[in-house]
This record gives sequence, C-alpha cells and structure tokens, in this order.
Amino acid sequence: MLYFNKFIKSYGSRTIVKIEEMELSNGIYWLKGVNGSGKSTLLKSVCGFLHFEGEISLNNISLKNSGVDYRKKINFADAEPIYPEFLTGNEMIKLFLKAKSGSITQAEYYIQSMDMGSYLNNPLGTYSSGMLKKLSLVLAFLGTPTLICLDEPLITIDTHSLSVLYQWIKEKYEKENTGFILSSHQPLDLSVFNKVSTLSLKDGKLHPSN
Repeated sequence: MLYFNKFIKSYGSRTIVKIEEMELSNGIYWLKGVNGSGKSTLLKSVCGFLHFEGEISLNNISLKNSGVDYRKKINFADAEPIYPEFLTGNEMIKLFLKAKSGSITQAEYYIQSMDMGSYLNNPLGTYSSGMLKKLSLVLAFLGTPTLICLDEPLITIDTHSLSVLYQWIKEKYEKENTGFILSSHQPLDLSVFNKVSTLSLKDGKLHPSN
C-alpha cells in the first residue's frame, strides 16, 4: 500500500529519517518513538506537507509525480492543529468536503457522534484545544481516503471522544478498508482492533514489527 524508496528527510545537514526501501501493506499501524525522533516529520512527509529526497507512493500513485491524485487518497490530523481563526468550523468542514469529495451525510455523522454541533458556527479563534482537536479528527475522516495519518490523536480529547475515535477507526478500516498510521505516546486500546502492527522510529530508522 505505502512504499518508500531511498527516502531521506533532512533539515540542513541533519538527517531526521532515512528509509532505504520499505513497503507497508494495508492495516493499522502504531508509530512509536521518543520525543524528537521524527514521528511528526515522517507523517507530514508521507502526507505531502514536507519536501524530502527519494520517493513515496500510495497504491502505485507517486507523491512527486502525481501529487494531486496522491493527496486525494491520504488524510491527516495534526497533534496540535492550527487553522485560520476567522473561519468557522462549518466553513472548514465545507472546504474539506469539497476537496475530499465527501458527503454532507458523512460529515453530519461525525459531527453528531462527537457532539460538536453547538459551536461549529463560531470562529475558530474561540475554540479550545479540545474543540480544535475534534475538528481536526472530523476533517481527517472525510471522503474515502486510502490512508489516514493521525499525529498524537489521543491527547487533548475527553474519554467519550476517545471511545468515539476508536469506533471511527474500526468502522473506516473494516467497512472501507482504510489504512491508518497513528503516532502516539499514549498506549492504544488494542482490544478494540483485531490487529495493530508496530512501527518503531529510532536513530532515524523505521523498524516494523508485529
């Protein structure tokens, strides 16, 4: 599903992540690593936000050669999302629905299950960190992505919202065959899923394990 070939992400002379060649089949992956190991950098590179050397492809669609098609198939939620403060939550959702070819019915399901309807017409500058996190998760699940990358999805959300998120992941994976890479310092509730594979990022190298 996700293929790396001679991938190198550096800042100046410092190499952050280097993956000579690796293929990750469809599944749910827990990306582990200490602070500063490059987890966020790797996810943002995979999602097409950062420049890098080498190649990444998703189901044989090259990020560098077919960037628009690639980005339509991959969604991302940041650890600490930042959006234009003058926009409302509903405006952000409408923008993402158009970009990701999602449906109003789909958006309504995610909004209602996260109990977000009461504040989505308010400017994003008035949102708490928890509200912004919920919005980022809703945006990441819109459309029919092949892969969803979630950077520290378990932080700044309450227990109820966390259980809802687990249900979303389970539904998206089982019903739509959507893959996931979740970067998290907090332990995942592995009882929710049939199988979670581990990816360990250490010393700039990615090590898969079951």
